[in-house]
Amino acid sequence: MTEEISKLLLTPEEMTAVDAAAAASGIDSYALMERAGAAIAAALLRDFPAVRRAAVLCGPGNNGGDGYVAARRLADSGVTVDVFQMGEPARLKGDAARARDNFPIATLPLESYQPRSGDVVIDALFGAGLARNVPASVRDVIEQVNGTSVPVIAVDLPSGIDGRTGAVRGAAFAASRTVTFMTRKPGHLLMPGRELCGELEVFDIGIPGRIIRAEKKQQIAENRPELWRQALPTGGLETHKYKRGHLVVFSGEASKTGAARMSAMAGLKAGAGLVTIAAPEDAIGENAAHLTAIMLHPISDEAALRDWLHDERLQTFVIGPGFGVGEKARQFVAALSERHLVLDADGLSSFKDAPDELFSQFSGKPRLVLTPHEGEFGRLFPDIAADAAMGKIEKAQAAAARANAAIVYKGADTVIAAPDGRAYVNTNAPAWLATAGSGDVLAGIIGALMAQGAPAFEAAAAGVYMHGEAGMRAGKGLTAEELATQVRPL
Repeated sequence: MTEEISKLLLTPEEMTAVDAAAAASGIDSYALMERAGAAIAAALLRDFPAVRRAAVLCGPGNNGGDGYVAARRLADSGVTVDVFQMGEPARLKGDAARARDNFPIATLPLESYQPRSGDVVIDALFGAGLARNVPASVRDVIEQVNGTSVPVIAVDLPSGIDGRTGAVRGAAFAASRTVTFMTRKPGHLLMPGRELCGELEVFDIGIPGRIIRAEKKQQIAENRPELWRQALPTGGLETHKYKRGHLVVFSGEASKTGAARMSAMAGLKAGAGLVTIAAPEDAIGENAAHLTAIMLHPISDEAALRDWLHDERLQTFVIGPGFGVGEKARQFVAALSERHLVLDADGLSSFKDAPDELFSQFSGKPRLVLTPHEGEFGRLFPDIAADAAMGKIEKAQAAAARANAAIVYKGADTVIAAPDGRAYVNTNAPAWLATAGSGDVLAGIIGALMAQGAPAFEAAAAGVYMHGEAGMRAGKGLTAEELATQVRPL
């Protein structure tokens, strides 16, 4: 399996289509099941050599078939194995029934499983295609196992996790390790699925890459540099500060200037050639006392801003960090509607009662980046946020299409989405980024990349990734001020 294939992200529906296409091409589907089961057995033997009993929990579909193959392989290796079947074993069909028939030991009802010391559970109940709550009998077993120290190896995805959204469907195993096949699914990366997977391993069972690429329809992926690096600016020998872009960050009043300074410093560290803080007259002194390389410009009202905008070199702006919520923010955004803009924090909240007013001002080529956390997203897109049938990726995609903007839907599993349907899930951000001011730093990074010429979506995706890398460099216990100093251009 090539690295390219292993890094792909397929929805459960796309993976089902891959399986069907593989079978239609003449590939022996039972041979694929044998390889999958062998991989699961090998993972148990490698990671838990002192296992006293493998308790294999088998479901009613092909996931259960994988479990039966793993059980047979483990028994052949001398491991004590008990198989606990959900429902009647005789109701299994196709390859799963064949795998059951090839397992020589009588099975037990799922409900009879009692965890004991030395067990390792193989969870082969449901795979990534689960889209409903688990039955009560399965929920009871999951809760029983999760209440012990018995390790769980999940087949494809921990049972109870929706492979499309990462959501828990009633209850879900907290796995020590998850073994999936050919590619990952969104539920492996989206929370809480990502955390419940434990250590994730992608195993090649022999489906050709051409089949996988042919069935991948959606433009979703893990956020990685190779997806957007070519869109980022590269400085030549003749580059000067104006060619590297001029970023403007708006400051709030004198008592609320820190957020803008952190954003501006992050923009400077991310490679912008010049960074200016535009501040009200009463905040100039407070800002000046803390700045050296960052410039200052007094802007107190919309008229002053529109007059300043006659300078065509001013093309990229950040508004929101510490700015204040209200009419002034809405006026400034209207004045900036023909420029490139990152709207964050107070800037987003200023449009909670009139989001369409914001969206209507940024038609045409996308030049707006919105960076909402969960609460801000719900205020700007209340109907999308309330749609229980949609996962985080779908919500971000719908919001991006409505707003004609790059959306950075923040969280432990930040999703970056474009109006054209592209969506990337970020995975490199450490938990300690959840600190006051972290979002201000992110807004400055994205603004700096846009100022240097990166398109809105690519700037947003790269900015989120750079933000995560800065968090890793800063380490646990970071403050936003320290975070800003750790920003590095890619």
